[in-house]
Amino acid sequence: MDLGKLFFTIGIIFIVLGLLFSLLNNESFPFRFLGNLPGDIRIEKENFKFYFPLTTSIFISLLLTLIFYLIQKFR
Repeated sequence: MDLGKLFFTIGIIFIVLGLLFSLLNNESFPFRFLGNLPGDIRIEKENFKFYFPLTTSIFISLLLTLIFYLIQKFR
């Protein structure tokens, strides 16, 4: 698979995931723990909010690495 097709496929996956995240209600979403894991940085002050999902990013990265590894291995 060439690099252009890979980026296109990843982009489509992100678009679909983004639509799913925005359309689904938080109560009905089965992965609502994402974004609230221990290690996610959240700072809220009176006029300032900062949120960095560090642990969630690592979790998603590991999950995607596993998925791509399995796809490549069984291809």
